[in-house]
Amino acid sequence: MRNPFSKIEVLERAEPLGRMAAPLRTGIRALPLGRVRDVLRGRWLGHPMHPALVQLPIGSWTSAALLDLRGGHDRSARLLVAVGLTTAVPAALAGAVDFADQRVEQERVGVVHASANVAALALYGASLAARNAGRGGRLLGFAGLTAVTFGGILGGHLAHRQGAGVNHGEDVPYLVDPGWHAVGGPEEFPPGEMVRRTVGDVPVLLLRDSNGTGAVYALADRCCHQAGDLSEGELVDGCVVCPWHGSTFRLADGACVSGPATASQPAFEVRLNDGLVEVRLPDAH
Repeated sequence: MRNPFSKIEVLERAEPLGRMAAPLRTGIRALPLGRVRDVLRGRWLGHPMHPALVQLPIGSWTSAALLDLRGGHDRSARLLVAVGLTTAVPAALAGAVDFADQRVEQERVGVVHASANVAALALYGASLAARNAGRGGRLLGFAGLTAVTFGGILGGHLAHRQGAGVNHGEDVPYLVDPGWHAVGGPEEFPPGEMVRRTVGDVPVLLLRDSNGTGAVYALADRCCHQAGDLSEGELVDGCVVCPWHGSTFRLADGACVSGPATASQPAFEVRLNDGLVEVRLPDAH
């Protein structure tokens, strides 16, 4: 049986949607959010906040629809619609912050996802106004639930089909064999210069400290946010900054210092053995 939702993939190739996404991305990145931006991204939580926040408005609106179907609970349904509208604001802001750091194909689907949710907000706003005026508002509520459901389907496509918001470093321990792996002689790693090597199927960034200690740091080279090559990024205060979206990771342990990444970067142990630099991933399977 043909998948009825397969046409969603057409959105990924729709260039007009990309042209719509560009000014939105620029505007969202220009918002003076400061540290709140990383809070909305979910760096403190270890994964994006948006999927969790959307449960509040969707749950409220679904409950309101059930009460509308049953009848006789107008006051409770009206309260639930209002709660949904209120909680939709932080959910939408978190989604917007995530949207501004996605790939082109994800952005195109994201434009339609956001449009469906904006339509839902407008419909529920009109529904609440009608309810407050004693003019019903149920049909507007059902229309809003239809719009937000469509938006949720697109959100699922973004997350589970396109990989938006997932940790792209999660599979690294399964791609690296346990134990130590030689990556070259010490002379191959000039102080302060990022060098890329491959361990199994995993590209690894190596850096010899330039402060005189001679310590060598090693991180998985593909950024856990969108798989950008960290070895092509910048070094700032003991951290590496991804050249794609600016995620910043501490070289000493891979900790995420700032987003849009929400997870730590896989970090390797390093040793000098028999004249060779060797690396090991502690949690390799």
